[in-house]
Amino acid sequence: MFFITLFSGTLIRICSSSWFRIWIGLEINLLSFIPLSINLNNLFSSEASLKYFLTQALASRTLLFSIIFYSFYIEWNTTLNQNNIQHLINILFISSLIIKIGIAPFHFWFPNVIEGLNWINNLILITWQKIAPFVILSFCLNFNFLIFSIIISAFIGAIGGLNQSSLRKLIAYSSINHLRWITAAILNNENIWKIYFLFYCILSIVIILLFNNFKITNLNQLYSFIKFKILIKFIIFIPLLSLGGLPPFLGFFPKWLVIELLISKNLIILLIIILNFTLIALYFYIRIAYTAFLINHNEIAWNFINYSNPKKRFLHSFFLFISIFGLIFINIFFLLL
Repeated sequence: MFFITLFSGTLIRICSSSWFRIWIGLEINLLSFIPLSINLNNLFSSEASLKYFLTQALASRTLLFSIIFYSFYIEWNTTLNQNNIQHLINILFISSLIIKIGIAPFHFWFPNVIEGLNWINNLILITWQKIAPFVILSFCLNFNFLIFSIIISAFIGAIGGLNQSSLRKLIAYSSINHLRWITAAILNNENIWKIYFLFYCILSIVIILLFNNFKITNLNQLYSFIKFKILIKFIIFIPLLSLGGLPPFLGFFPKWLVIELLISKNLIILLIIILNFTLIALYFYIRIAYTAFLINHNEIAWNFINYSNPKKRFLHSFFLFISIFGLIFINIFFLLL
């Protein structure tokens, strides 16, 4: 039931032409995700749900205030400075959406909420919950403010993941890192951000389903494989490198599209800043994979879970295959065209 409400709330936000209906869709989506995230047997889950509720409620109130403020501005604009008021309304509106998405500088809630939720809820939070705010953001642009947000997100997403041992927080900072690429594509009002977001969702599904099935939450567990250790490490770390955007894996393709877009729009300085911090973010992915393949343990720190369900084996194998060889097939497709 809550999944249906979550789905309907997102559709209301996307399909509505009225700002008030968009706000209603945001509230429906918020109230439907809270019951999914709460686990009465886990205090961390309850704390994360409370943080998520308070943050999203603040963003919704800011959004509602900006909508009401804009309505009064339309009615009374004869006595007000139009440029300053419009700029203030745009800042408030975009800030509320950035808070909901979790982009820097309003990312403060995102890693802590991710840490307290289970993997399935994390998957919903970093994929489905981002759809409607990005759709709304693509129609309401403030170039200078989004440039500032992209630069801060590039710094936070790269530096924040360097000293993390928790995989959930690592995924959170990785999400911040990817969100600034999507925001950079949105700046030019192109459909490329939709393509990037689709590939980001596919790669996130691969990684999180693997972590969920193997019950992995910490980096130390990644270094503790004995049975089929080479195969399992390959299955886990190749999609992780793909998520980081390392060529020739699938994760490099959406970054390639955004790079070409920024070059065509003469945003070379922004591209240089993004790429510099991307190399830092890619460094901690490679460091984790390199360490995991080199370190061998004499004992296992957790119970290995074998795949007994053929559907799960097929699903994970399919997504893994797409994650590794997807870029090759995309290039072949374009050559044939």
